[in-house]
Amino acid sequence: MKLNEQIGKRRTFGIISHPDAGKTTLTEKLLLFGGAIQTAGAVKSNKIKKTATSDFMEIERQRGISVATSVMGFEYEDYKINILDTPGHKDFAEDTYRTLTAVDSVILVIDCVKGVEEQTRKLMEVCRMRNTPVIIFINKMDRDGKDPYELLDEIEEELEISIRPLTWPIGMGSGFKGTYNLYENKLELFYQENKQKAQKDSITISDLKSEELDKEIGKSDADILREDIALIQGIYEPYDDGLYKDGLLAPVFFGSAINNFGVRELLDTFVRIALSPKPRPTDVRDIDPLEKNFTGFIFKIHANLDPNHRDRIAFCRIVSGKFERNKFYTHTRLEKKVRFSNPTSFMANNKDVVEEAFPGDVVGLYDTGNFKIGDTLSEGEIFQFKGIPNFSPEIFKKLVNKDPLKSKQLDKGISQLTDEGVAQLFIHKFGNDKIIGTVGELQFEVIQFRLLNEYGAACSFQPVNYHKACWITSDNEEAIEKFIDRYNRFITTDKDNRYVFMAESAWSLKDKMESFPEIEFHFTSEFKTDQEYIKNAPTW
Repeated sequence: MKLNEQIGKRRTFGIISHPDAGKTTLTEKLLLFGGAIQTAGAVKSNKIKKTATSDFMEIERQRGISVATSVMGFEYEDYKINILDTPGHKDFAEDTYRTLTAVDSVILVIDCVKGVEEQTRKLMEVCRMRNTPVIIFINKMDRDGKDPYELLDEIEEELEISIRPLTWPIGMGSGFKGTYNLYENKLELFYQENKQKAQKDSITISDLKSEELDKEIGKSDADILREDIALIQGIYEPYDDGLYKDGLLAPVFFGSAINNFGVRELLDTFVRIALSPKPRPTDVRDIDPLEKNFTGFIFKIHANLDPNHRDRIAFCRIVSGKFERNKFYTHTRLEKKVRFSNPTSFMANNKDVVEEAFPGDVVGLYDTGNFKIGDTLSEGEIFQFKGIPNFSPEIFKKLVNKDPLKSKQLDKGISQLTDEGVAQLFIHKFGNDKIIGTVGELQFEVIQFRLLNEYGAACSFQPVNYHKACWITSDNEEAIEKFIDRYNRFITTDKDNRYVFMAESAWSLKDKMESFPEIEFHFTSEFKTDQEYIKNAPTW
């Protein structure tokens, strides 16, 4: 098959939501309808012992939340689907942000009971930064929630995006009977029996005037549906494929992931309208997927995916050309040749060796420590893909080793975990103290859990009074040396040995910036496009 045909088949998307909106459940059901799994696991259930396919870390199983991005690929009809299931918890927003650099489109899940929530708004801000096309799935229609029209108004106002319903619910709560597909002008009913398996039977009614509609859902509900559809057609502009792909219009679907309602319509419509892989910017030029030469970038690193083998895998999003097993490629940051004998594809923690992969695919590369998040692979050309920075953390704590005999294990563990992007590591220039910076408190719990269970290293954390971590640079070497000498107790280095100033307060930071105009204070690690991110980045 030709490269352009392979690219046309790919649909790579992320699923995002506020915690508990049903994101991971929807992921399971998409896999179920796609034939990738036979029985859906429950994220939180005492009755169902199989946990969610995408939640493979032990702490995820214990807490019932997703704390790391999972990658899952499968074939559906004539398409190759790549799903990236992201953490919903706000403390892991940076992992979600980095994941969104690797997708071409997004499905945003909203709880019909709670509507638009805090994390929903912040995730939408990230999508707008890149004009990422968004499809909205309003979930949990089997519960009594907000009126559908009220929800649509709230979404438009809160998320600042135009919307167009492509399905419409029939009832709500205990009276929820299914959805009408406005995109294809047909009705599909789903049933609650045997929720954990895909429902294949549905009733299709293409004519809303048909008496069969009254027979199937009752005259009262049928009349309400007819009125709703007429109102929707009058209020909302027709669906425009171009506006959707430009990130200006969000199609909306209603359903209940746990009961399989509306999931098939979502998947069928998504594969038809969603973007195939598109060009990506680098510090030199834009890379087109149709280019013959392979390129890709590392957006995630995960150590100990299989605790029995202590492996470390770098997740590479392929941007152009064809990736081939055992072929030499250039690691552009190190400017050295690398090759991969066992590249893998994923179904969460299940891995298969792949011989080749194409733009839009995500492959796992076994890594001995050469990769960092944001690294680029090519067939010789030297450049760096842009847009995968670290933001300045919001919470800082000193790492304390509780067992001096396990110092090597602790150092190795914290190095690998910070390579993954779980947190950021800053080392004091004087004293060698290790400061861990995170977006939220839960990350410290995850670090502590994983250090003990994966590396056998016990640790604790002591709060330190820092407001912001700022990378500092200057063309005037003397100015940098003077600043470091004067404020040495606030100077650290990051994992790349770059100087970072730890400001105690907003006032202190402002004072230093005004007193040292020759020094640039950066709030992300990607200096070349730093101002753009400072201006547009959401405040986690």
